[in-house]
Amino acid sequence: MVAGLTGALAVALGAVSAHLAEPVMAERLATAVRYLMWHALALLAVAWLCNGSSRPWAVFAGLLFITGQILFCGSLILSSLVLPEGIAVLAPIGGMAFIAGWLCLAVAGWKRQK
Repeated sequence: MVAGLTGALAVALGAVSAHLAEPVMAERLATAVRYLMWHALALLAVAWLCNGSSRPWAVFAGLLFITGQILFCGSLILSSLVLPEGIAVLAPIGGMAFIAGWLCLAVAGWKRQK
């Protein structure tokens, strides 16, 4: 469900970013869209790995991906469209959540192979 919703949001925001007059804001929004879409797809992998011994790691990966989408993508989106740039300071925390999520997804895949 979250994969579908964030994928749709990424497409909609991609259209918005294409029409922003301010180049810096458009680029920031385009970065958020890129990460949002990649992690929407990653959530599909999480759903696929959510069984057997890989389930706990896959669930944790999914939670980290969603956290990253909220903090990284959300802060870039908000700073591009409505809020002052100060909110973008949350982006590095979201980026760390993405990295941790990918590592958890790797462990989930490894557990599934065993």
